[in-house]
Amino acid sequence: MFDAPLFVHVPTGLYSSNSDRIWRHAKGLRALHINMETTVEQPVLARLITAEDQEIPVSATLRYTADDPLAVFVDFPAEASLEGEDVTWTFARSLLDDGLRAPAGHGDVQIWPYGRTRTVLEFHSPHGMALLQFQALALRRFLLRTYQAVAPGQEDVARVVERGLSALFGGV
Repeated sequence: MFDAPLFVHVPTGLYSSNSDRIWRHAKGLRALHINMETTVEQPVLARLITAEDQEIPVSATLRYTADDPLAVFVDFPAEASLEGEDVTWTFARSLLDDGLRAPAGHGDVQIWPYGRTRTVLEFHSPHGMALLQFQALALRRFLLRTYQAVAPGQEDVARVVERGLSALFGGV
């Protein structure tokens, strides 16, 4: 999902454990306190890969909220977009987990490891596509922090579905 046009038009792991093992590690670091107001934010630096194979540094914020426990968000500032507006991409937390270990995703968001230290996120929109490289360690740390907030399998799916249906039908 996307909120605004993307950055630039581009023509068309290391951590091999599963989320349960990541969660067990996270649980050992800090006791679980599920608070539906919990938000995890982590600033990161990405490299936008242009059509000319240039790498342009782009700041971003990885974000997770216990209020939407199945999703993660990648927020980009206005200066990173063609339209001069903030851009937010939303996708499944499990997709990030899978993409850190092996190619994952179909459609608008695809993620795959790139060597031992980087991970590629590819975003598609009607305005084009963006190919970004992130430090894999930064993404793993963020994912670990989300598991500290809400453990995999402990997400309140009924609440998510209720909110989605309410938004879809306007509270009818």
